[in-house]
Amino acid sequence: MSDSDNDSASNGTNDGQAPSQTGLTYKAAGVDIEAGAELVKRIAPAAKATRRPELLGGLGGFAAMAELPEGYDKPVLVTGTDGVGTKLKLAIDYNRHDGVGQDLVAMCVNDVLVVGAEAFLFLDYYATGKLDVDVAERVIKGIAHGCQLAGCALAGGETAEMPGFYDDGEYDLAGFSIGVVEKSKIIDGTKIAQGDTIIGLPSSGPHSNGYSLIRKVLENTQLVPDDTLLDELLAPTRIYVKQVRTLLESVAVNGMVHITGGGFYENIPRVFSDDGIAALINVDSWQRPSVFSWLQQAGNISEQEMLTTFNCGIGLLLILRSEDADTALEVLRDQGEAPVVIGSTVSSDHQAGAGEIVVG
Repeated sequence: MSDSDNDSASNGTNDGQAPSQTGLTYKAAGVDIEAGAELVKRIAPAAKATRRPELLGGLGGFAAMAELPEGYDKPVLVTGTDGVGTKLKLAIDYNRHDGVGQDLVAMCVNDVLVVGAEAFLFLDYYATGKLDVDVAERVIKGIAHGCQLAGCALAGGETAEMPGFYDDGEYDLAGFSIGVVEKSKIIDGTKIAQGDTIIGLPSSGPHSNGYSLIRKVLENTQLVPDDTLLDELLAPTRIYVKQVRTLLESVAVNGMVHITGGGFYENIPRVFSDDGIAALINVDSWQRPSVFSWLQQAGNISEQEMLTTFNCGIGLLLILRSEDADTALEVLRDQGEAPVVIGSTVSSDHQAGAGEIVVG
């Protein structure tokens, strides 16, 4: 982002002196190119730490270039894009900027993961009214940390300083992930059959969804959250890439669901290619993090609304043949995961019992 124009304006005087020259600058208009350059300098080591061998060139170019990873016969590119949403508002209000970068990466790479793809490139877009280099550095270092957790390269990005567009201190984020999957190994839900086992992987909290409702609860209760509650509300979204890709080396997975905005009711149906199949979920099979109990009670939120808005403690679902469930649980536990069998696939006309929901 640069502007080489620097026109001068003449102001006439009547005191016998030569007319003075005043120059309007980009900086005077609210855009500080030097601050942007300082930010690039600060984040360069963090970006370098995410580098992969496929990446060509470095930071600062007009576009990022990369070769496809090796080992694919018929590679299919998979793309994903997302933001952090109004969770950013809480982060900004309470000076909690370090984790939102991981949120940004997670929301993209977890989406790419569910079709079986390896995310290998990530780009970010950081927009603000006036660039605060210290804040931006914290955010983008969090993005780099998320890329390391996902095993992808932070290939580039854009920092946009737009005076008058954002209020003081505010910023927004968008992320873009590129992955690759062998065409024959795409996970698209077509192999899901009745009787498959559904395994849930725990979330760290609300992740990056439902924060308009969360903020409304805080507003209605007039509660100023303490550090403990902020830690729970702003815990970074978990990145499931490495543990799930390790699992895929041992077990065939028929379908995956990233529980994001829309909770269980909106996301689970997206994985079924057969209208006759649904998910039977035992909602009492896992222990919800305490933050969800607090939200439900403080906001007087119905169980239906909770499951339609939040992940309620389960961030990713794995659907696989029942005979592979024990092996899958063992592989995941060996990686430090705490997987839980939370249900199975059933006929879409199946009637739910106590403590159960049918989603399809």
